[in-house]
Amino acid sequence: MAAEQLVLTRHVKLRGGRMVVGMDGWMDGGDVSTGTVGALVRLLRAEEVGHIEPEDFYVLNFPGSMEVAALFRPHAKISDGLVVRLDFPANTFHLHAPGRLVLFEGKEPNLRWPAFADALFAAAEQFGVRDVYFVGSVAGIVPHTREPRLFCSVSEESLKGDLEPLGVRFSSYDGPAGFSTYLTREAPSRGLRMVTLVAEIPAYIQGRNPLCIESVLRRLAGLLRLHVPMDELRAVAAAFEKKLNEAVKGRGELLQLITKLESDYDSELFDTQMGDLKEWLQQKGIRLD
Repeated sequence: MAAEQLVLTRHVKLRGGRMVVGMDGWMDGGDVSTGTVGALVRLLRAEEVGHIEPEDFYVLNFPGSMEVAALFRPHAKISDGLVVRLDFPANTFHLHAPGRLVLFEGKEPNLRWPAFADALFAAAEQFGVRDVYFVGSVAGIVPHTREPRLFCSVSEESLKGDLEPLGVRFSSYDGPAGFSTYLTREAPSRGLRMVTLVAEIPAYIQGRNPLCIESVLRRLAGLLRLHVPMDELRAVAAAFEKKLNEAVKGRGELLQLITKLESDYDSELFDTQMGDLKEWLQQKGIRLD
């Protein structure tokens, strides 16, 4: 199905192609969604190969206070009285052919979800994509000193086996949905398989979180069996963690909270691992009691 809003500047048919999707919006806390895909584009030197036109997909004039309306308006830059830039929401596709990889970085649509999904799926079809991966994040009660937990939803049961080695937890959720959930539900009707990976990141850290971006990208690269040069991201993440630890030292109440979060995290991880060990031993006919 062709999508009028889809504009592709290059047509390549990948064999067993994969697409990674990152979107600003519902699940982009700490810039983990857009930051992960943006880092892949930069580190792999992926080539821009198309975009989705933004018209009809976004609310630009939201009623309310100036503070609220500013979240929806296009971004402008004016220099010495001249309008230098006026940026509307951007939705771009990049290609890394050696990795059989299409990267999509965009903004979650406010309107016409089915039409936006049609454009995204049409691009997947054009590039020979078989599997789609969305990466995102939500704020949670986890410490910054530990790996963020990964929660996952899939378009079909058979995908779970490939994800279990990552230590993911399969989501159980009842509440407002994001666009990625809509994509995951619709993917099978387009002959696609889809995985949504959502990192649970520390709620007490505001703004971009390089630690979580590095962690998610590293595990995603492992899942895709993709070589990504990580030195730059590791250095940025280490510097961010050092700065964060120094800030925490001067705030006793926050330090106590983080220590408690660490204890809860480690206890839960130990209980999970012990449960897995007991199950494996029982399968081998070995009892612990």
